[in-house]
Amino acid sequence: MVQRLHFASALCPDGWHNDVRITVGEGRITAIDTGAPPSPDDEHHAIGLPGLGNLHSHAFQRGMAGLAERRGTSDDSFWTWREVMYRFLERMGPDELRAIAALAYVEMLETGFTRVGEFHYLHHDPAGTAYADPAEMSAAIAAAADESGIAMTLLPVFYAHGGFGGQAPNEGQRRFLNDLDSFARLRDHAARALGALPDAVLGLAPHSLRAATPEDLRGLEAMAGQNPIHIHIAEQVREVDDCLAWSGARPVEWLLANAPVDARWCLVHATHMMEQETRALAATGAVAGLCPITEANLGDGLFPAEDFARANGRWGVGSDSNVMIDASEELRLYEYGQRLTRRGRNLLAQGPGGSTGAALFGAAFDGGAVSLGGATGLRVGQAADLISLESNHPCLIGRNGDALLDGWIFAAGRAGVDCVWRRGAKVVSGGRHHARDTIVNRYRAVLPGLIA
Repeated sequence: MVQRLHFASALCPDGWHNDVRITVGEGRITAIDTGAPPSPDDEHHAIGLPGLGNLHSHAFQRGMAGLAERRGTSDDSFWTWREVMYRFLERMGPDELRAIAALAYVEMLETGFTRVGEFHYLHHDPAGTAYADPAEMSAAIAAAADESGIAMTLLPVFYAHGGFGGQAPNEGQRRFLNDLDSFARLRDHAARALGALPDAVLGLAPHSLRAATPEDLRGLEAMAGQNPIHIHIAEQVREVDDCLAWSGARPVEWLLANAPVDARWCLVHATHMMEQETRALAATGAVAGLCPITEANLGDGLFPAEDFARANGRWGVGSDSNVMIDASEELRLYEYGQRLTRRGRNLLAQGPGGSTGAALFGAAFDGGAVSLGGATGLRVGQAADLISLESNHPCLIGRNGDALLDGWIFAAGRAGVDCVWRRGAKVVSGGRHHARDTIVNRYRAVLPGLIA
């Protein structure tokens, strides 16, 4: 079946064009014609964009959004939030995981994310015992992706230790744990679980330098081959201090000196870096995986965005804890964090007169595509993963070109997204996913049993 989508204006790889007809066959773009008058056979839309990649998600945490917003008896931090997360997992099985992940993926699609990097570490049953199929929880994630329609880059997480230097894990981590041999088996089974998903990518993720020893990292790097490798790093000041005590080096400094970090790698957060680390990371071609909503929610700190941009560093955004899922909000908050600390405006725009929205969207699109291993964009041969914006939204009326991105990211937000296509299938219309009611109802059925 061939379909033709006509956009009054669309963002192509070489910039904005008017009257763009995109022809789709078998889920892929087969032709792009610019300056093409609309025809009666076309499906007509106003503003077209390529879909974004969400490079870092823990889908199950969507179910605990808002549950960690009560002050404890001592100072709250990432570490106290983590204890709430451990308790939330106590009753979760494959059915509950699928229900929660499906809702998260619906919300991602509704805001303009068309591929997700699922940093998946919930592997075992509540007692910490492997399922008969070691990738049963990965299969639940794959089923949620299939139901929602989102493209999947699955990143099974290797987690073996509770602290730097191979410290013993704690009881709350029992559901995450593997050694290299059992992790290889899990990953093999995960590959089979992904088999029915179009365009699926299988990478891997050492959870952090706390959870994987240097020997583990070497084994994982060999296991990954040319596929994506993601890792949490330098998210918290305490993590930096503990790494210094263990190794005499800061986390990013240590990783760059001891692992072959290149464009396969995504360093998630990388919040606490010195200037030399920032320049060195940029030079590797690796992607910095930034999650501004979650980083703000957890009180992590701010990534050195301007320094990284000056060093031509590559970055993308992810929804991480999924406390709020909104592609435009991730981009907006990334810029706003810099404005608050630098006391300036339009800090990440590319030079005088540059559009901040265009700079943010372009960088996040590139970083997401590279880090998730799924080539994308409005190009012939690529999967037809597209977004249309609502031209009648008050914040988009009268705008053209990059001003549309400024209006969407800084003003309209998720309400500015009209339709979303994944492999040419329209999964979102009028800002609403076609399966939202069914998926929300199942979520409502499972959540009370997890938070009672």
